[in-house]
Amino acid sequence: MPVNEQTIRLAVLQLRTETDYAQTMEKARRMLAEAAAHGTDIAVLPEMFACPYDRAYFKTFAARGHEETVASLSAWAKEYGLILVGGSVPEREGEHLYNTAFVFDAEGLELARHRKVHLFDVDLPGMRFHESHTFTPGEAVTTFETAFGTMGLAVCFDLRFPELFRAMAVRGAKVIFLPAQFNLTTGPAHWELSLRSRAVDNELFMVGASAARYEGFSYECWGHSTVVDPLGTVIASCDETEQILYSELDLGRIDTVRQQLPTFLHLRRDVYEVTT
Repeated sequence: MPVNEQTIRLAVLQLRTETDYAQTMEKARRMLAEAAAHGTDIAVLPEMFACPYDRAYFKTFAARGHEETVASLSAWAKEYGLILVGGSVPEREGEHLYNTAFVFDAEGLELARHRKVHLFDVDLPGMRFHESHTFTPGEAVTTFETAFGTMGLAVCFDLRFPELFRAMAVRGAKVIFLPAQFNLTTGPAHWELSLRSRAVDNELFMVGASAARYEGFSYECWGHSTVVDPLGTVIASCDETEQILYSELDLGRIDTVRQQLPTFLHLRRDVYEVTT
């Protein structure tokens, strides 16, 4: 149980995913241990934190099964006594492969499982990437309950679809976690802008947890993990290098902002509505 249910001590683990699975997992464990020693309540890992973000690796890593990685996430959450938003992993179910984020509580129990709803299919200058060649899209809006209140969960490209975030806000989400790997084209252009936009749209906290940049790898991540408050102000951010980004979320800010700018009191549900 947190000491102060209005304040979340947050740690975003911006780690660089190595091609060696064991090396990456040990690095993640060490970063979690450091975050726990820092008094962290909630730790967040990046998208595909243990699997290099490249189509050549997705099926290889999925073939070994997601169970080992998920079991480690559960064990770490319990060992270090914190809520762990476990980035995402390639999750296989039958013939389908999903880009899935798992969340575990401080007892190691699963709180949430979000399958990335919007797959990253783009043709950008200098880069063509189609997640749909590998993954199946998820079909659910994901929120979960904690001692701090309701939280929301999405993955990377989901960020570009405001309706999904409004649906989580309508369900009561106070903080939305977004494990991600924006690239060197979309990152500088839209990463911070999109996180701030979703925070302002819904008057809540946004936590963008990116992987660190791996220079020379086929897919280079932008990094720059970022935490935004309900007014759209960046309260913590970093560069592209491997590190732990710490911040504190004062949940009382949400009520304050919503009293000052009562957006949710003025929704015109007679004209439009996002259903859940």
